[in-house]
Amino acid sequence: MALDRHTQARLKREQVIWLVTAGADKHPQAVPVWYFWDGKSFLIYAQPGVKAKHVRENPYVEVHLNTDKVGEDVVRASGRATIARSRKPSPGYVRKYRRAIENLGMTVDGFFEQYRNPIQVRRLKFH
Repeated sequence: MALDRHTQARLKREQVIWLVTAGADKHPQAVPVWYFWDGKSFLIYAQPGVKAKHVRENPYVEVHLNTDKVGEDVVRASGRATIARSRKPSPGYVRKYRRAIENLGMTVDGFFEQYRNPIQVRRLKFH
């Protein structure tokens, strides 16, 4: 499915996307996360914990942006997530969130020491 310009712009511009995971217990968990959209996939960095555990146990995830006030302008996709082998920070992610990371009182290096699980969401189907 080709995405229209409006949807592409939102995916590039928005700061937070909701990531829905479910582990072996099949109980879904939706959490807001920072992400980088490269036009084909999402990159999300996670601390060791539930998100990374869920992805290892069950790679099927959903992502969605917030809607407008009346519940229209929906952007939602399902895909397959993996924990990337490379732990090198994405330059695009750093450009997008450097100021926000610094506003947390962290350095970029410190951020990636804590958020060391790069979750890549691919094979997307937009709904």
